[in-house]
Amino acid sequence: MSVRERGGLLRSRDFRLLWTGETTSVLGSSIAVVALPLVAVVTLQASTFAVGLLTAAAWLPWLLIGLPAGAWVDRWPKQPIMLACNTFSMVVFLSVPVAAWFGLLTMTQLLVVALAGGVAKVFFNVAYRAYLPSLVDKEQLQEANEKLQGSESAAQIGGPGLAGLLAQGFGAVTGVLADAVSFGISVLCLRSIRYREPKRPAGTRSRLRDEIREGLAFVVHDRYLRVFALFGAVSNVALMGYQSIEVVFLARDLGVGPGAVGLVLALVGAGGVFGAALSGKLAARIGTARAFVLCEGFGALMMLLGPLANGGWGLAFFVAAGFSLSAGVVGSNVLNATFKQRYVPAAMFGRVTASMSVLSFGAIALGGLLGGILGETAGVRQTLGLMAGLEVVAVFALLFTPIGRCRDFPADVTAAGRPPRRPARPSRRPPATRSGSSPV
Repeated sequence: MSVRERGGLLRSRDFRLLWTGETTSVLGSSIAVVALPLVAVVTLQASTFAVGLLTAAAWLPWLLIGLPAGAWVDRWPKQPIMLACNTFSMVVFLSVPVAAWFGLLTMTQLLVVALAGGVAKVFFNVAYRAYLPSLVDKEQLQEANEKLQGSESAAQIGGPGLAGLLAQGFGAVTGVLADAVSFGISVLCLRSIRYREPKRPAGTRSRLRDEIREGLAFVVHDRYLRVFALFGAVSNVALMGYQSIEVVFLARDLGVGPGAVGLVLALVGAGGVFGAALSGKLAARIGTARAFVLCEGFGALMMLLGPLANGGWGLAFFVAAGFSLSAGVVGSNVLNATFKQRYVPAAMFGRVTASMSVLSFGAIALGGLLGGILGETAGVRQTLGLMAGLEVVAVFALLFTPIGRCRDFPADVTAAGRPPRRPARPSRRPPATRSGSSPV
């Protein structure tokens, strides 16, 4: 049973807890996004390639376990998965400051922590996106996503600034400690949610590979989801190739200190709040699909200003590019998430989301690795320009797809003119036993 109360979703106790926990966790993660590279660069004197590899390691699990994770999440209650993932992440990230305090921290440990945290993020992300449509009514999804994305963007404003201040005053590893604490707060909030998901109807369970195949087929044969997955992959290569070397560009090429790095990235993140607040109004005026394309196009074009930045007042180019890119990406993410939560059948949401995310999020690992390699060989500023150009090309290609040719996204698969799916064929083997009900 979903919640629905007069006065908006923030009047709902359960949604407030989800919103508070997720916002706190994102604040910690946005601190760690800056703190981990700073630990690598400042404390361990890591190379540009190693910093890019650190980003790639955090997203590599999408390629390794994304598909089975989607099928498993569809089988299990979502809240226990989210609790287990955040508890695991808290312990993993806590190991970094502990090792640093004893003088045992190495680049290998940072890579293992990034990889382990990425594994937890895969499960949490899929479960979280599937959990929200059961917690709120369908017509409240736009409001829910706007509030969640808006507050997450606000947290991302403060996160880099806090990371810089913590690094300046107490050392870079303190930011990683703050991330671990944020996961603990999120666990407390999730445990306090009273809503319990309805049990999945009993029946013969299909084999895992059949369920994975069903999710993949749903995406491959759907003209909208297929475009979202392909566009997301190319766009994420460009965005992460750009973002993975931002700290290196600011700290080494422009000579910006740790505190100022946090401040610059906080100003950049402020664009996300603007984008989340504007997305619903823009969609109501020009249509959901057109608003999505406009958000993406605006961010991509402004991204070209980033490589033009230099020291002093020249940082304004970097801030303007980042602010606009953040606004465009967050605004389009609100519209994209709302569309999928309304469009994809609830029983398949985990598998469909994971199938798309394996391609689009897996590309983030490639983008981080590519950014590190090109930054080391071709130069950091040149790599930023190349990635900005790739993003512009990806958005331009979007205009020639079904998304670029329609005003609004379809409300569901029937409105899209798609025939109902056929259920996966039950396995002839005895049903597998449940292994238990227990994630950026």
